[in-house]
Amino acid sequence: MNRVMKCLVAACLVSLGIAASAADSKEEGFVQLFDGKSFDGWKINERPESWSIVDGAFVAKGDRSHLFYVGDEKPFVNFELRADVMTEPHSNGGIYFHTKFQPEGWPKYGFEAQVNNSYEKDPQKTGSLYAIKPVTEKNVDDNVWYTETIIVKGKNVKIKINDKTVVDYDEPADKKAGEDFTRKIDQGTFALQAHDPGSRVHFKNIRVKRLD
Repeated sequence: MNRVMKCLVAACLVSLGIAASAADSKEEGFVQLFDGKSFDGWKINERPESWSIVDGAFVAKGDRSHLFYVGDEKPFVNFELRADVMTEPHSNGGIYFHTKFQPEGWPKYGFEAQVNNSYEKDPQKTGSLYAIKPVTEKNVDDNVWYTETIIVKGKNVKIKINDKTVVDYDEPADKKAGEDFTRKIDQGTFALQAHDPGSRVHFKNIRVKRLD
């Protein structure tokens, strides 16, 4: 290998090292909630047949069911949650936060970050803070992995699709909890949604960092 080639290789290795370091720093402090092979730390509330694990991902397909994270007894208050998600065409799903386990029904507690890229029956698209701050623009395609990020700090909620912030919500000081669905910033855990038999949504690399 001549001197020029050695320099080029060295430069490439340095560049790769910097890139890897930058990527690692972006994930520093995050804890994985899903091991990619089992339901350890998670609890299905109804219709377990709506859930499976395929190629390291939870797959939601079937009648209404919710998969709650129960692997940490300490409730999440301020946090940053990241999940890699892929929808198949005409699918609906969701990621709940500040929720708590319930044996059946649509989760009453907390909020839902919408997962919907082409489900036409619902105009609230991926990244919507459901029924609070809708997103009507399509930001990602079906059959493509993307990262959905939820950040809660105090009374502020941000939702990102990849690196794009699509929701920046400040809860009003006089906000009251609803009767059927609280949709009020509080504390709790996370849940993933299986919406209907025609929807198929994949979730993997689910990680969280608590924020002071």
